[in-house]
Amino acid sequence: MTRLRFLAKAAFTAAFGLGLVAVPAAGIAQEAKRPKLDFAGSVTWLGMVPVLLAVDKGYFTEAGLDVSLQVVLNSSDRVRALTAGSVAFSNLGRTTVLSEMARGNTSFYYFANIDDSPGSEGCWARSGFKSFADLKGRKVTANTSAEITMAGLLAKAGLKSSDISYVNLPPNEMQLALSRGDVDAACIWQPILDGLKKAVPDGVLLGTDRDTDMFQRFGTMSAPDIMIISRKLVQEDPASAGKLAAAVMKAADFVNANPEETAKTVAHYFRQPPETVLAGIRGFTYYGTKDWPEHMRRHGAQMDHLAGWLAENGKIPMKPDVKAWENTSFVPKP
Repeated sequence: MTRLRFLAKAAFTAAFGLGLVAVPAAGIAQEAKRPKLDFAGSVTWLGMVPVLLAVDKGYFTEAGLDVSLQVVLNSSDRVRALTAGSVAFSNLGRTTVLSEMARGNTSFYYFANIDDSPGSEGCWARSGFKSFADLKGRKVTANTSAEITMAGLLAKAGLKSSDISYVNLPPNEMQLALSRGDVDAACIWQPILDGLKKAVPDGVLLGTDRDTDMFQRFGTMSAPDIMIISRKLVQEDPASAGKLAAAVMKAADFVNANPEETAKTVAHYFRQPPETVLAGIRGFTYYGTKDWPEHMRRHGAQMDHLAGWLAENGKIPMKPDVKAWENTSFVPKP
């Protein structure tokens, strides 16, 4: 994750002013007994919606848990917070998770995927380019997960990353670089992708992550989010871990059944009108209790495949044994 950084401006305002939900005085003693299992998440990415909804709907409280949001915008910082024991679980881009596995970080398990949005990453080229084959020897920029999408589209055209002049730019610099002709194409997630289209309106969409082998194999984005949880929590208090997982999946089910109410409930996190958040939610697919074992089998296979790609392309030092970090034993069975 690390893709489709929704409403990025909200990050700088939403990161401040977030406090714990007030607890009635009569309930303070009881609340103190609840396991404190905070969530590290972003307020710029709609993949977080089910967990934010679970907080505001009181699903964690109903389960006997004390869960608050800690705003941590960067995926690598979320892993660090969990490793340090500051939070109990998180939702983040799996490239970061795989990188931590390759480094031998055993502080967490992964246990669920609750959001995905294939089709939201793509590559926009300047006028005159009709396909990726036309970009051979030309400058192309991408970032994090969008680089995997770029590689997939190159492979479809019979090319490799070495066949282009790759430029790693921050997402906020891509629009200007493309409009000035400093690069010939840019691969990125929404809503930045729409910004590229506005900056170079006579350009062309060369493809999205839906056009890659990764999507054909697994039906996912190139590197979708993954939920991680403290390994220590699972080992020492599996009952609380199970309650946490159940609350998250219950919330994902609610999002799917009630998107309008969900948007009204969580809009304050993103500092945007509910109708804007609703439009964004409708671009996502959320996963809850329905068929989750089969869903996780597919994502486990995707994680292993992606780990191999990252290792082969020098993005991580080695391919980890991904299964050693998978644990769904505490997740309530359907």
